Amino acid sequence: MSALRNLGLNVVKASVCLDSSGKHNKFAITKSSTGRKIDDPELLEAVRLTIINNMLEYHPETSSQLAMGATFGIEPPTEVDVDIATHIDIYDDGPERSLLVVESADRPGLLVDLVKIIADINITVQSGEFDTEGLLAKAKFHVSYRGKPLIKALQQVLANSLRYFLRRPTTEDASF
Repeated sequence: MSALRNLGLNVVKASVCLDSSGKHNKFAITKSSTGRKIDDPELLEAVRLTIINNMLEYHPETSSQLAMGATFGIEPPTEVDVDIATHIDIYDDGPERSLLVVESADRPGLLVDLVKIIADINITVQSGEFDTEGLLAKAKFHVSYRGKPLIKALQQVLANSLRYFLRRPTTEDASF
């Protein structure tokens, strides 16, 4: 996200959908100065190269799937096993919402899993921001329960649920 911001761009109207055919990400990239979608071919190419360069830098395991990966001789690591601690913090953020901050090891489908866990507790996600820095995923969500910030007991339930599902090794569906 910060690389796109450095180009003078914003990502807006991002959504993630999960259906039987897989995960679909939809978003629009706009110019910060005008708020309009970009249509300049040179700027579109700069966005494409920025995304590829960031993927090669932060996710070298994807290099064989990217257009430039093999050209630059970057070989994906054989196995990535980094132990990243999960941090979950919840703060009051005004009279109508709370701010949930999650830092965890990145993995495929993490954003969808986070939103599903939050929704399973009947907590509303009003907005969110999701960034990855290498193998670390950082998520910020504005959440509420019936239009109010989360009370301490509900904050504890949410934090415990997220810790349970984000812990290593991957939790099985039928583990109880």
